[in-house]
Amino acid sequence: MLATALCASASCGMAQEMSSAYFTDDFMYRHDMNPAYGNEQGYFAIPVLGNFNVHLQGSLGVGDVFFKNPDYGKVAGAKKTTTFLHPAISADEALKGFKKGSNTFLTDIDLDIISIGFKGMNGYNTIELKERTHVGLALPYDLFDFAKSMSNRDYSFDEMGARAWSYAELAFGHSHKIFDNLRVGAKVKVLLGGSYANVTMDGMHAKLEGDHWIMEGQAKGELNMKGAKFKEKEKEYESMPGKYYKAFDGVDVDNPGISGFGLGLDLGGIFEFKDCSVEWLNGLKVSLAVNDLGFINWSNSLVAQSSGKPFRFDGFNNFSVKEESGQTIEDQFNALKDDMTDFTNLENKGDQGSSSHALAATLKAGLQYPLPVYDKVSFGLLYNHRFDGKYSWSEGRLSANYTPTKWLDGGINVAFTSFCTTMGWILNLHPKGFNFFVGMDHIVGKTGKSYIPLGSNVSFNMGMNITWGGKRENKKELKTLKF
Repeated sequence: MLATALCASASCGMAQEMSSAYFTDDFMYRHDMNPAYGNEQGYFAIPVLGNFNVHLQGSLGVGDVFFKNPDYGKVAGAKKTTTFLHPAISADEALKGFKKGSNTFLTDIDLDIISIGFKGMNGYNTIELKERTHVGLALPYDLFDFAKSMSNRDYSFDEMGARAWSYAELAFGHSHKIFDNLRVGAKVKVLLGGSYANVTMDGMHAKLEGDHWIMEGQAKGELNMKGAKFKEKEKEYESMPGKYYKAFDGVDVDNPGISGFGLGLDLGGIFEFKDCSVEWLNGLKVSLAVNDLGFINWSNSLVAQSSGKPFRFDGFNNFSVKEESGQTIEDQFNALKDDMTDFTNLENKGDQGSSSHALAATLKAGLQYPLPVYDKVSFGLLYNHRFDGKYSWSEGRLSANYTPTKWLDGGINVAFTSFCTTMGWILNLHPKGFNFFVGMDHIVGKTGKSYIPLGSNVSFNMGMNITWGGKRENKKELKTLKF
């Protein structure tokens, strides 16, 4: 799981949502954040380039795990970089970057295959086909402390977990103006599951007895993927000599395919105060959306689970950070994987049938208010909350938005998240026939020499789309709700 965190922190994905553009009136993909939003122009996304994004977030970053090697220049063959486990790095220095409690890494990767928006049926419609992947990793402070220090105290690993799932999504959305100041929208999604994997801990902790460690609690791993099969090997219980179990030893995959089916739903609404007796309220827009309500029912649920009985663990002995060990980074991570397999002590339980898992729903609430003396400038406040157990997060974002011309808009913002305080920006050009946007939800901080961000909160958006149509008067008379 640590190897997963390191590799993922140095990777990138294509993610749909860009919170910095939520109040940008002509941003083509606002309907992904709130299905009530429509556009004045129809659009067709250029494949891959329609909405390209590099996006990571969390409290665990590459800079927390990798350090300058104290042996560099002193020991022959020593590299410039090593891990926090190097014996010459003190425990205080090695652990200072890790958050007390849970250290998380999260990413949502959405790859657009088809994305089209157009006016019709007295509203705005969208059709999308995309591949979606969600990755969540939670590593408790005690795990890093245990690996580094192994002090004479109890260590708790209850907050530890890893989860990843991927699926295809075919979505049909419609946004409709009910009154002149009220717009609602919905998006219905058909979901085709590719794979689901989840590792959890229940009551897992370590305590020192004599000269070795005793692990107590239960670990469980679940995999739903067509064509997958757990590999296993006979292994002796260290705490019960002479007794063996079918230890989990990896995964084989043969002819993967659709592993599950499900449904999803996005709901949203936007209300604008007009003709209000309280003058200063006029122009205020209130928006609310709940996205990804739904589930996927997965078949072929493979389970590996520990017995729950105490067992002996001799520590991370296979993992070496010394240059003279002759191990490559890949060798070291393979050794760490073997140690983690012993750490969790998982036993193959075989196929347990089907299982259903809810999607991670997201709540979005927004307020937008135009500057009374200059309506080309508006201010916005957006709140996001992901409902996802140990992988939940929240964000508040305050923005200033500017529309100098009918073909150009954008803005800047500051955000306070569960993981950091950051800034974002968006520039959106939409002349007739073409749309180009670029922006960030998180400005990139310190990077290494390979330009890999040392933190895990990074975002960069860019998109190019073909557009048609434009602003026109709606001849149908709409009623206005008055207060």
